[in-house]
This record gives sequence, C-alpha cells and structure tokens, in this order.
Amino acid sequence: MMDAIESALTFTCGGEQLVGILACHDTASAELGVLILVGGPQYRVGSHRQFTLLARQLASCAYPALRFDYRGMGDSSGDIRSFEAVDEDIAAALAAFQTNHPAVRQVVLWGLCDAASAALLYCQRTKDPRIAGLCLLNPWVRSTETQARAQVKHYYLQRLLQREFWMKLGRGSVAIMPSIREFLQKLAQLLKARFSRSAHSPSSTLSFQQQMGLGWADFKGEILLILSGQDLTAKEFIEHANSAPDWRGLLTRPHVTRRDIPAADHTFSSTQWRAEVENITTAWLDEKFATAKTGMANSAILKNESADVSSGVKTTATVHSLGKVVSDAK
Repeated sequence: MMDAIESALTFTCGGEQLVGILACHDTASAELGVLILVGGPQYRVGSHRQFTLLARQLASCAYPALRFDYRGMGDSSGDIRSFEAVDEDIAAALAAFQTNHPAVRQVVLWGLCDAASAALLYCQRTKDPRIAGLCLLNPWVRSTETQARAQVKHYYLQRLLQREFWMKLGRGSVAIMPSIREFLQKLAQLLKARFSRSAHSPSSTLSFQQQMGLGWADFKGEILLILSGQDLTAKEFIEHANSAPDWRGLLTRPHVTRRDIPAADHTFSSTQWRAEVENITTAWLDEKFATAKTGMANSAILKNESADVSSGVKTTATVHSLGKVVSDAK
C-alpha cells in the first residue's frame, strides 16, 4: 500500500470554474484512473466522507482517482443542474484528469445513486472511448411506477410475512385502517402507471431510464454493479431491470459483475459497509484491469485535447493546480 498524495485542481466548463481533488502516488504510472461522480445534492466529499476515503484507498492501491464538484455544487461556480445534464462536466473532468496525470489512458466511472445514472447517460450519449469500465452503486431509475411497485412488493407484502407485525396487530399496536389505505393508494398508483404506459403510444423522446438501458446495452467495457440489501432505490432498480423490455437480460451479460451487501443502506453509511465497497471496487479493478494498473514502461502518452473528438462534447482543458490540498485532508 502506498500513501496517497492529494492535489486541488480547478478547471473550466462552459465558462464556469470547477473544483476537484486528485489523489494519486507520486511515482504511479497507472494507465487506468477512476473518476468519482457525485450523486444527489452533495459535493465531492460525499456522505460520511465516502468519496474522500474511497479516493485515498484507490490511490494507495495505485489507481489515481479524481473527485470533483459539478457546476453549481460545492466549490464550483455556475447554476446547479440535474444528473441528466452533467455530460459537459464529466467531459471537462476527464480532460483535467489526463492533463494532471498524463499516464492515464483509460478511466472507470464510479457513481452512487443518480451518479450511476449520469455515468450510463454519459456513455450512451458520447460513446467516449476513454471509458473502460463502470462501477455503479444503487442506480437511480425512479418513476411513479417503480416506486409504487417496490413499496408494494418489498414493504407492504413483506410486512405481512413478519411475525412482529402480527404480534403488534394482536396487541392493537398497529393502526390497521391507515395502513390499509396507504397500501391501496400505492397499489392504485402502480395500476394507474401501468395503464398509462400501455394506453399511450411510444414517445419519440426516450426517458432517462430508457437512455440508461441503451447505455448499458451498448457499453463494451466491464461493469461492476454493487447493490444494498436494505435500500428501496436498489430494489426499484432490480424491479425495473427485470421488467422493462429494454432492460431484460442486461444484468446477466458476461462483462457484468454483481455484488450485493445485504445489510447495507443506500449510502453504505457504516465503516464496515464503506470498507466492503472499497474492497469490492479495488478487487474488481485488480481482476479486470490488471495490465493497466502499473502501465507499460514504453507506452506512448496520450495528449490531452481541449475537446473530445469522439464524443462531440466541447470542454475547456485549461487546468490550474492548487498544490497539496488541506481542506479535505482530515
């Protein structure tokens, strides 16, 4: 294991300044890096410092890692945007990554929740050849139908099988009528969503879930899927992947590795669950990308360009290093 060196970077995207933290080893020649994407309304540190600790673990295992703030989040300027509109931010971060660590030729996108969704959308829209792998944790596919289906199946029906529920019911500790009304409301939402979907002709505009499915289907690299056992978002994803026509069979493809952490919540909030995620990620990287870990001594270094010619996403590759970072070091 090697000690990670962290540097703060600023780089531009759409006229705004983005901030990122690059973790690596000063002698590392790895050709594979990991770009950590942020999900939800949070910034590069992550819930319970998950992204900070993950990046340091990756760097100590000879995988340089960059985590950064989208426009409008954390220390980056600009207007906040949804996970469906961060392609330019990802492309700018990739350019900054290669500028500051020129040995990196391929990148794995790592994302939790709607960051996993953003990674698939980026791949579907850009076909960026630099993306060698995807590490996706509890991907976000929520709709009225997916949420209602998951709640009916994994909460209400499972609750009927719990001995504790029937004991409380026998003691009069359960307000049965409000529970029944809530269950019927969820069931009505599910039936309404299914009817609405079947009653309307297909739209010419693909939903983000459909775009994610296309991104998964077209991606030729390795995919690591990590799912929490105690997370509604993960259950929604599985339900959607097993029922949506454009998703069927995608989870069982040969290049897909699935790992479940049965007791974990959505953000893997305990020290044990966080460590499991780190260990699963590094073991998968070691297995699937062994030849890229140390790099090739005589390999040519790819030059970083100000625009990704393959994706058509324009970025500005001007990068300013702020030196060793102290703000996230504790």
